[in-house]
Amino acid sequence: MNRDQLLVLGLREEATTSSTTSLPQMNDSTEMERMLEPVIGLEVHAELLTNSKMFCSCAVVDPTTSAPNTSVCEICTGMPGTLPVINRKAVEFAIRVALAMHCSPAETSVFARKNYFYPDLPKGYQISQYELPLAKNGFLAITTDQGSKKIRIRRVHLEEDTGKLVHKTSRSLVDYNRSGVPLLEIVSEPDMNSVEEVRSYATSLRSLLRYLEVNSGDMEKGVIRFEANVSVREVGSEELMTRTEIKNLNSFRSMIRAIEYEVQRQSGLLLSGLQVKQETLGWDETLAQTLPQRSKEEAHDYRYFPEPDLPPLRVDPAWIETIRTSLPELPTEKKNRFVQSYNLSPYTASILTDDRAVADYFEAAIAAEPDLKSNKIANWISGDFFGLLNEMGLSVDESNVPAESIARLVLLVEQGMINAATGKQVLEEMIKTGARPEDIVEEHDLAMMSDPSTTRSLVVQAIEENPEQLETYLAGKSGIADWFFGQVMRASSGKANPTLVREILYEELQRREESRRASG
Repeated sequence: MNRDQLLVLGLREEATTSSTTSLPQMNDSTEMERMLEPVIGLEVHAELLTNSKMFCSCAVVDPTTSAPNTSVCEICTGMPGTLPVINRKAVEFAIRVALAMHCSPAETSVFARKNYFYPDLPKGYQISQYELPLAKNGFLAITTDQGSKKIRIRRVHLEEDTGKLVHKTSRSLVDYNRSGVPLLEIVSEPDMNSVEEVRSYATSLRSLLRYLEVNSGDMEKGVIRFEANVSVREVGSEELMTRTEIKNLNSFRSMIRAIEYEVQRQSGLLLSGLQVKQETLGWDETLAQTLPQRSKEEAHDYRYFPEPDLPPLRVDPAWIETIRTSLPELPTEKKNRFVQSYNLSPYTASILTDDRAVADYFEAAIAAEPDLKSNKIANWISGDFFGLLNEMGLSVDESNVPAESIARLVLLVEQGMINAATGKQVLEEMIKTGARPEDIVEEHDLAMMSDPSTTRSLVVQAIEENPEQLETYLAGKSGIADWFFGQVMRASSGKANPTLVREILYEELQRREESRRASG
């Protein structure tokens, strides 16, 4: 990183806080689970895939590859005398998300200044929305092992992102490339009562944002960030207890671990007769615990007031309807259709519809070989294909395997041209080279051997060359038949038809067993 391109900030040493979130000792964890339940709401911040920033024409760049402070201007760095202008595409993307979550978009919304100082916020305030958000009152349906549930959405609003701090030993540096990037905040009601529901909500929301093509979903680049509001109450109670807010959770793993820890910590406090303090917490991945940052702010602490440089945002109802009609088939709808139309299990349908590109790939494969059973193609894609892609660190789009080719591979297996084990070898070669499955089979002489006489010769040879194992079988240890099967497959280099091998092997062993009984 070029330090000349960074602004250097002097920081004092962080004072050691007197507050602690160490977990109280509990004698009976089952008592905790029986008496108390968590109440969880999520605030999700998602960067929008626009070409330019929220209030200026600076390009949105990849923070992991771009040189720091190269996509900045006087507007996104908060220079005096500058005027922001709302990004129309960001508004469109936000409305797409709101409609997909059954929210009601407002014809008029207002931007506000959210005042607080932080080194990566160059203006000393953030342009956001408060009293009149872009949309509100929707829901997102989730599914867990406990069934389906609707998580209510309180509000969806637009704001600008902050810069990014880079901490060194004795100083911190700030990169303003991210400052001003359009940010969508989605606030749920505290409707989640388990980490399983939180996980389902977060992953479902990420999938939805990717389907709508408004967010890449790349968690490693920080394009989705979570803040969790957590409290604990007695089972059966409707009262909302004192909550804590866990800030800046950048991965599903960190989010789940932080919430689990905080639920256990608060439960321990309550069962020990202590009170939960309302405060803002951070998650320390190394210590695996939440740590206090500051007392919990309320809205008045931010001194919200209408942004004087931006007029109220008025959205034409006809434009909203045009956006509504442009929405794609969404993940839940697609999953239900896959279950009904393709006779897939809900689990397999979920795997195939989590990513829109995968769902499209599956349907393209179905269209290429419509006579194949769809569950056969689904099993190959969600099984061996995904497994190999994960090993190679590739996505479906990067696999070099057209949907037509994977359908053709499945057809070769179903027609008995190759067996499943060989099919996996062929698939691996397809990913590496992009070659057609038929060409790989022919080039490497992988076609399955299905000639009965040749197969019988291999079976007889395996039996006659292993008299001790034959005696074991004749003595009643029938399980050794699988050992003979392995010998035949090895002798054929895996190319023998497994079904034919088992049929002939059974015949030959039965014949020898009958001969032994006849000879007395």
